[in-house]
Amino acid sequence: MSKQAYVKQVKKNAITFAGKTNSNHWVIMDGPEKFGGSDAGVRPKELMMLALAGCTGSDVASILSKKRVALDDFEITVTAEESEEHPIVFTKMHIEYVFYGKDIQEKDVERAIELSQTKYCGVTAMYEKAMEITHSYRIESLA
Repeated sequence: MSKQAYVKQVKKNAITFAGKTNSNHWVIMDGPEKFGGSDAGVRPKELMMLALAGCTGSDVASILSKKRVALDDFEITVTAEESEEHPIVFTKMHIEYVFYGKDIQEKDVERAIELSQTKYCGVTAMYEKAMEITHSYRIESLA
C-alpha cells in the first residue's frame, strides 16, 4: 500500500509549510524567524519525536487495555540527541513512559513496552536502523 504526503509553502520566500497525508489532517511546520520562518509551527524533526511517542504510546495503551490494566493517566517523553555537524541528525532517542494508577503491575507494563518495541511500532523499527532507541518507565501510584 502506498502512502503520500503533500506539503505546500504557506508564505512566499519563507520556511512555513502546511502538510497533510492520506489521513487528510493538516499540520503546520515552521522554523524560527532568524531562518526565515514565522515560528508558527512544529519543526519537521520534532515531528519525528512525536511520531515515535504516538506510535509506541498507541501500542502500549492498546495492549494494557486488552490486559484490563486501568490507567488513570499515561504520559510519554521522548528525548533526542543530535549530531553536532551538518546534516544535523538524531543520533539517539530515549522514550520514558510514565503510568499513573492503582495496582499497575510491572510485568504488564514491561510486556506491553516490549511488544511495542519489538513487534508492533513501525516507527521504532524504522528509527532503529538509523539510531539507538532506548526506553525506561515509571509507575506512579495514585492513592
